[in-house]
Amino acid sequence: MKQMSQQQWNKHLIRRTIISRIFHVMIFGATLVGLVVLISLLYRILTQGIAYVDWGFINGFPAPYPEEAGILAGIVGSLLLMGIVAPVSMIIGISTALYLEEYAVKNKIARFIQANIQNLAAVPSIVYGLLGLTFFVYFMRLGYTLIAGGLTMSLLVLPIVVVASQEAIRSVPNDLKAASFGMGASKWQTIVRVIMPAALPGILTGTILALSRAIGETAPLLIVGAAAAIFTLPGKLTDPYTVMPIQIYNWVSRPEAEWQFVSAAGIIVLLVILLCMNTVAVIIRNKFSRRL
Repeated sequence: MKQMSQQQWNKHLIRRTIISRIFHVMIFGATLVGLVVLISLLYRILTQGIAYVDWGFINGFPAPYPEEAGILAGIVGSLLLMGIVAPVSMIIGISTALYLEEYAVKNKIARFIQANIQNLAAVPSIVYGLLGLTFFVYFMRLGYTLIAGGLTMSLLVLPIVVVASQEAIRSVPNDLKAASFGMGASKWQTIVRVIMPAALPGILTGTILALSRAIGETAPLLIVGAAAAIFTLPGKLTDPYTVMPIQIYNWVSRPEAEWQFVSAAGIIVLLVILLCMNTVAVIIRNKFSRRL
């Protein structure tokens, strides 16, 4: 192997240092641009909509005049929708990930399934809306109801939950599994008492991201019949519903300038609920992390 002289080594070191500094400046600049855009958007939304956020707006229903419009139906609809999406996507997603990682034979079929699940995570949301319309609304005859919307959104986030759960399960050290088997535990006992507690923080992180996407999606719900405005709250799973993004979309599309301020107020409420959901999920995740 050819030896480098001291002079060549110094030149190589200087070149690597310069490249490292250029890369550092580039990623710092990218971070700065993202922060500036985010702060500008938040400033714009807050200055436009904060004056419209009051108890009447939060507790009111849609109205033909901006000063009388409310978002209660959207808030309740979004929370009920998350009440369907979270358990359905977590139960099916975590079960799928456990099967693929712990039980499935590592052959071409398993790799084919794995590749397709990863590809499904990148499919446009409108495609899931069409799937939900065909299968849940028409084939299962659920109609334009809350349960059809919730199951459609569960399909949308399911690939994200599966991939995140697989990564979390895969990251559990093999030493922990070997120690459990060495103590005489069965495979099921090892999964329940060793693998799942160790993987739970990663699984919850993926679920948080998935639910954050679901609560802000509009396109699939437009396809499966979420109403632009309703004047009663859904009392059961087969009732019509609306969600906050649909109401905001409806307000933004109106020509009068004052509706833009109402839509900004709706975005503020949506962001607050999203932050509250993420905070609760992060607290649960940190609680399980400390137990390890």
